[in-house]
Amino acid sequence: MARKQVPGADAPHLNQRQAGTSGTGAQRAASAAAPGRPRWWTELPLIVLVYAAYSAGRLVVKGDVSSAVDHGLAILRIEKSLHLNAEHPLNRLFTEHAWLGVPSDFAYASLHYLVTPAILIWLFRRRPAHYRAARTWLMTSTLLGLVGFMLLPTCPPRLLESTYGFVDSMAQYSSYGWWGSEASAPRGLGGMTNQYAAMPSLHVGWALWCGVMLWRHGRTPLMRALAIAYPLLTTIVVMGTANHYFLDAVAGAATMGLGLLLTRPALRLAHRVRSRFAPVTLAARSTVVSAGCETSAGERIPQQRGAGSGSANADSTAGAAESGAATAAR
Repeated sequence: MARKQVPGADAPHLNQRQAGTSGTGAQRAASAAAPGRPRWWTELPLIVLVYAAYSAGRLVVKGDVSSAVDHGLAILRIEKSLHLNAEHPLNRLFTEHAWLGVPSDFAYASLHYLVTPAILIWLFRRRPAHYRAARTWLMTSTLLGLVGFMLLPTCPPRLLESTYGFVDSMAQYSSYGWWGSEASAPRGLGGMTNQYAAMPSLHVGWALWCGVMLWRHGRTPLMRALAIAYPLLTTIVVMGTANHYFLDAVAGAATMGLGLLLTRPALRLAHRVRSRFAPVTLAARSTVVSAGCETSAGERIPQQRGAGSGSANADSTAGAAESGAATAAR
């Protein structure tokens, strides 16, 4: 006995198939809206631009020498009143023992140029999901440090008069390295750097960023040990070489903390700018091929599913049912 076909009986299945197709399109749209894997050809120019702006800004905001000296002496007085004056004993230790002073000068002059980019590249290659937030945190904090240099030019301990008890270890051991006696910059290029950009200490700030990245994303005990050791050793080095006060180091850590708080708003702003100037047409990613035609699972040729597609499908189903019934009657 032939089963009677009810017109439109397959409509629920058709609607479910269309809903499933629509859901897949929504998932694709959501994935398209999310930022993809970072690309080196967009990241490298951005990093170079920010660092060039930072370097140029340091030169522009040199400030008045007398004001920088006053600020340095004020910091020194505050530290002495709080019994935080660790710079003097460390500086004496480094300048009396070359086996400590020379490696420390090398570390001060080079490590922040080597370790920080190395960890940034490591995140880019091995932890791409966390790279953008880490990069944004580093850049935001660096620009905040530039604001500090502008508002508070500070004479480092090594440039104070000798009566204050500090020895310039960079000048003392300059024959061992590439730097000159006037700065940690390459010999002869001391005038191309701002020696009064000491508050906050971005040597310490960047080292703290490196430590956090190693602690959060490293997977071995060695990584965890380096995460703790590198910021601590950097803090000791910047004080022992008389390049920074202890409060400069504290300010560097505080700058990184403020930069971390601003990271999420900065990422949201960057996403808005990217969406405004480089919009993605999500409709192009839907299953619609052209003029109301779309493909479904198992179909090779697109079929028209316009406004009247539902009634057309129902009529064709009904016609097939009537033909089947007539054949059975014969």
